[in-house]
Amino acid sequence: MVVFALFIISKAGGLIYNREFHSGMNKLSSNDLLMLAGSFHGMHAITRQLCPNPPTNPTPSSNLLPTPFHTRATGLEVLESSQFRMQCFQTLTGTKFLLFTEPQQPNTEAVLKKIYELYADFVMKNPFYTVEMPIRCEKFDRNLDGFVKVRG
Repeated sequence: MVVFALFIISKAGGLIYNREFHSGMNKLSSNDLLMLAGSFHGMHAITRQLCPNPPTNPTPSSNLLPTPFHTRATGLEVLESSQFRMQCFQTLTGTKFLLFTEPQQPNTEAVLKKIYELYADFVMKNPFYTVEMPIRCEKFDRNLDGFVKVRG
């Protein structure tokens, strides 16, 4: 497994964390990273609006078939290319976790859920962290490195 990078985007669309784990991606400037986060945030919001709404309160007598759609639209979740795969996990509070991996990487959803657990344990429980601000937490970095390196 190769995890190239992790980005965490605030609910307002600001890049609050970025970490490169493997040198397979091109280097981006700080401005490029901020533009990428803002662009993804906007595209995610648009694709969330494009998702069809599930039928509301179907009656037992209606002939509606079961729908595969969840009760809430999610927006863009996966972007694949021949060089990388980007998986997005959005929390209930609107924070987005973007994980960049090899295209054939299995179980990226499980990896993102574990990263979210580390975020909850070491960032959100940190009394010195202010929500929506850049993440600078040594314990989170250390545990994230340990988790990703075990997989790589």
